Amino acid sequence: MTERIVSFVMSGGVGSRLWPLSREDNPKQFHDLSGDGSMLVKTLRRLKAREEGETPVYLIASERHADRVRSDIAGIDLAGGGAIFEPSGRNTAAAVAIATLQTLSAYGDGIVLVVPSDHEISTDRQFWETVSRGVPAAEAGRLVVFGIRPHQPETGYGYIEVSGKGDGVLDVSRFVEKPDLATAEAYIQAGNFYWNTGIFLFRASAMRDAFQKFQPEIWQSAETAWKGATSDLTGRYMPSDLYAAIPSISIDYAIMERAEGIAMVPAGFRWNDLGSWQSLLDAGPSDKAGNVIVGDVVAIDCENSYIRSQGRLLSAIGLKDIAIVATVDATFVAPVSHSQNVKKIVEQLEKSGRLETKFTPAHDRVLVSGAWRRRVRHWLFEETLPLWSTAGVDEAHGGFFEALGFDAAPLMKPKRMRTMARQVYAFAVAKAHGWDGPADRLIAHGLDFIAGKGRTDRGGWVRVLNVDGSVSDAAEDAYDHACVLLALAHAHMSGNPDALRLGEETLAFLDAHLEDRRMTGFLETSAGEESRRSNPHMHLLEAFLAWHTATGDRSHLRRAARIIDLFRSHFFDAESWTLGEYFDDEWRPASGEKGTWTEPGHHFEWASLLVDFGKKSGQKELTAYARKLYASAIANGLNRATGLAYGAVSRQGLPLDRVSRSWPQSEAIKAAIALDGAGGGPDLKPEIEARVGRLFRWHIDPAPLGLWIDQIDERGRSQAKDVPASIFYHLVCALTQYLDGTEGTGST
Repeated sequence: MTERIVSFVMSGGVGSRLWPLSREDNPKQFHDLSGDGSMLVKTLRRLKAREEGETPVYLIASERHADRVRSDIAGIDLAGGGAIFEPSGRNTAAAVAIATLQTLSAYGDGIVLVVPSDHEISTDRQFWETVSRGVPAAEAGRLVVFGIRPHQPETGYGYIEVSGKGDGVLDVSRFVEKPDLATAEAYIQAGNFYWNTGIFLFRASAMRDAFQKFQPEIWQSAETAWKGATSDLTGRYMPSDLYAAIPSISIDYAIMERAEGIAMVPAGFRWNDLGSWQSLLDAGPSDKAGNVIVGDVVAIDCENSYIRSQGRLLSAIGLKDIAIVATVDATFVAPVSHSQNVKKIVEQLEKSGRLETKFTPAHDRVLVSGAWRRRVRHWLFEETLPLWSTAGVDEAHGGFFEALGFDAAPLMKPKRMRTMARQVYAFAVAKAHGWDGPADRLIAHGLDFIAGKGRTDRGGWVRVLNVDGSVSDAAEDAYDHACVLLALAHAHMSGNPDALRLGEETLAFLDAHLEDRRMTGFLETSAGEESRRSNPHMHLLEAFLAWHTATGDRSHLRRAARIIDLFRSHFFDAESWTLGEYFDDEWRPASGEKGTWTEPGHHFEWASLLVDFGKKSGQKELTAYARKLYASAIANGLNRATGLAYGAVSRQGLPLDRVSRSWPQSEAIKAAIALDGAGGGPDLKPEIEARVGRLFRWHIDPAPLGLWIDQIDERGRSQAKDVPASIFYHLVCALTQYLDGTEGTGST
């Protein structure tokens, strides 16, 4: 009777050496790299092509790819096999242990074949002839590996050193990790080194015994997870907590480099692991000049190059031995000989939290909640705060610089009070979220500057200071006082000893000099100009809510409630669901275009503040207003080409200011987070991820580290000439709220 061989395909890898094509959500085994089906499907068909003997086929794959796996295997008869899903990757030793356990459970002490899912092998017949030569050694209890005689020095493969010669079964002397070029050349000269294919053949009891001898912890934890698994018609699912307890190590380190008597069968088939762009150049159909061209590419006078486009036209002239791979969101360029090193690029991107390594661009793709956490945290705490806490601080004259250039050099602009206050706020919030930088010193530095240079004789705050701290504009502006109050509330919560006193003095000034006589709101300045705006009131609402959080004093909620009343009675238009910006002294909409002017960014800001006040006051009906503002801004306030909020639109949705600044995109994130947490509405978590993605796509990623592009025109082009510090507080506030809201989602 012909021996049964139970086959297992390992499909848990990411294939990072083929980035940007291969991503965590769509690794290389799911790609059609040679024009005749995905690597996974071709592997399954190869295993099914055995002409004699029973061959059940199993697939060990990541649970996150379950839908794709089920789609790929739907038309393949696995002869009693099926899918086994890992909730998390635990390397190849765990997969081999699970394969062994499955075989022992379903077939007894059978012969097991374990193969990767993403290798190119010449013919099915030659593959099975090679496997058959190893069966007698496996039946005798030896662990069997398969080697490829190298035809060139290769630094991307592991090697097997064998003793003896011939095409039969050879004895393994040792396994060698990926060598440098000189060592690889020496292996070629020696003649007794083979490339390691990562294909294993063994009797189930032999592998079990090897685990119990060399890695009992892996075996015991794998067995525990195996026994706790659940099964249905779609496959077997490992329990997350138990599977995560399995030590993560490769089968080579765990077993093969320790076991004795390992046999190697020289492969009788051509093999390529398609693990680099060089390997795809070697394996792909080439033109007369040796180029492999895939996609919309025009190549002139190019030689021996791999050029691939998965989107827009890619053109190249005069290239030799170069790999260019362009996707919708990323482009990789390197000498073909260096293409193994793409992993270094991936590691750098992952270190900074870039999502281009994780997700494949798709207009209908929904990111999991918290997908941006790592990128956000890295940008905020590793790039931005370190820059603005040094380059953004004026150590000579005090306070903070109003703006930086794109070379991170400070610009000698007048210092607005609102900007000085917002920087204090940002560092206080950063401290509250675990930033280990000198937040206390920076908060004190900022407050000392504005308190020493920026107070008026009546105890208010001036509007603008010169770089050296002298007064440039002494107007007592409600907007600036709102920003100062917000900063002082957070400075107080950070432990600054002067913030409470300064806050109380500022509130007293507000009552005495900025509240209008009819007590219907606040003046633009203490001089009492006739025009009125909703914007300073919004920022005062923000400040009052912050002081309530800082002190628990309900008098701050009463102050906030009066602004909420103004919102209900004058600011909000119930018919168009829009928020007015400009009013006369009687709170009637201003005449002309100003009366129809609305700002999507302010809709977002008000939405989050209304939800916050509603939670603090119990007026939960305000959430309905917040949803209407958010819906109006999304429906009428976005540039459809970029998905970014315009600067301003009319109440009818006609663009009035087509420039998209960074701060409205930040406020959109805050609004979506607030509404998602308010309950009673749609799940906005995908919307939150999309909003964060747009902020990074257009405003952050194109900028130098720690900076941002503040202005984007309607065609997606930068209009920014510098980086205004006043935006820092918007970004810190929105992104720390995002980190708070996605904590515990499992994303790193």
